[in-house]
Amino acid sequence: MELPILAPAPVVIAHASVFRDLFDNQCQYRHFQHYLTGLIVLPNKSLANMARCIMESADKTNLSRFLAEAPWRADEVNRRRIRVMLQQTAPHRPRRRESIVAIDDTLCEHVGSLFDYVDRHYNHSDGTYPLAHNPVTSCYVSGPVRFPLGLRLYRRYEELTQWEVWVAKHFPDLTIPRDTKGRNRLHKQVDPVLLQDPECRARHEEFRTKIALAVELIEEAIGHKVPFGVVVFDAWYLAEELVRVLVRRRKDWISVLKTNRLLETASFQLRDTNGWALKLPGPHLAVAELVPLIPANAYRPVAIGEHTYWCFTLGVRIPGLGKVRIVVSFEQASLKGRFVVLVTNRMDWNAAKIIGLYLHRWPTETFYQDSKGQLGFDAYRMRSTEAIGKHWCLVFVAYSLLHLTCLPAVPDRTKGLIQTIGDACRQQGRALLQNLLMFVHDQLSHGAPADQVFAQLFAKQRGMVPV
Repeated sequence: MELPILAPAPVVIAHASVFRDLFDNQCQYRHFQHYLTGLIVLPNKSLANMARCIMESADKTNLSRFLAEAPWRADEVNRRRIRVMLQQTAPHRPRRRESIVAIDDTLCEHVGSLFDYVDRHYNHSDGTYPLAHNPVTSCYVSGPVRFPLGLRLYRRYEELTQWEVWVAKHFPDLTIPRDTKGRNRLHKQVDPVLLQDPECRARHEEFRTKIALAVELIEEAIGHKVPFGVVVFDAWYLAEELVRVLVRRRKDWISVLKTNRLLETASFQLRDTNGWALKLPGPHLAVAELVPLIPANAYRPVAIGEHTYWCFTLGVRIPGLGKVRIVVSFEQASLKGRFVVLVTNRMDWNAAKIIGLYLHRWPTETFYQDSKGQLGFDAYRMRSTEAIGKHWCLVFVAYSLLHLTCLPAVPDRTKGLIQTIGDACRQQGRALLQNLLMFVHDQLSHGAPADQVFAQLFAKQRGMVPV
């Protein structure tokens, strides 16, 4: 049994009206407020539990229709949310050049396979392939301000095109291997034939790589007039296609550089401990081969907050990326253990600025943690793509509104947030509990029997009340 909710959360009441015109009627608008409230304060965020616990909420079926069938548009809600957030956070944000957009993706894992477009995606953290959705997101970070911007669902090529079906149709005697290398070899063998089938080609042309989705998100942020100067992303997104767009859009960028990326040896000179120029092999040198050649006395300590990194910077040329600046960074002065190589288009930035800006990508990780742990980003049970997309849209709204309560009342760009998203959720829950207690007190003070008040409050949950 959970405490009944008599009204929308205070933060929802405070801001919901700016979205009112995006819903056709008052009923949809109420569903909007109730769903946001359920995401923010209920531990169990299922539609059935929202319908049970929110006194004025419709039943589960109507909430489901609100997500799957009601004619409100997630893109319009998202556009309005971004506009409101930019207006509300303007006093807290530094100038455009110090604001970033971070591109990343996450997994929303599921047990069953009945969801639209669910598939087995690679989990980089543990090397497994869980059933999941794989959304690619863009997040905005500007001083203490951080909130999600956009989302695109990545679909694997074989799932989107139904590749195995086409192989079985055109090559009925072929056995499709299960291992990645074997499947890649088979792709090269059969795809030229499959793409001659008009229907298969049409599906093929619908496919979007994560890089293409990242480009869409950057263009979308620019279209929303989000003020930012730098884009940060991990090594999976470091591709010519994305870099070309950033150059054309005059945006700076920072990424992690994989250690197998090649550097043009004619573009830089490396010196040994005594200052003598080293003779480098071949026209290209992998990053992994470069790092052991860097003398220990070439590293410099770089303090970022309370942490010190030991860094070496170098201007180089990388095939496909052109002239860039790299930073080799160790966490220990002994230069032992794990190291990270960052790369940026800005040749004039020092190691401290490059590392400091790249670390602004961390709020993307905390967004995933908070949106999943506090707001049910991955806790949906609706099956259709439209309903799932609207759920994600409303999680973005809930997160953004809560973030406004985390900013200091008096803008101070040198200070951080006054509370976490988890704190903000608990604050909203306490406010609703206070509202419930005041209601009970008012009913009892007017002579209503306690059992009658209890029955009224828990009528929708009575199936859960012990006999």
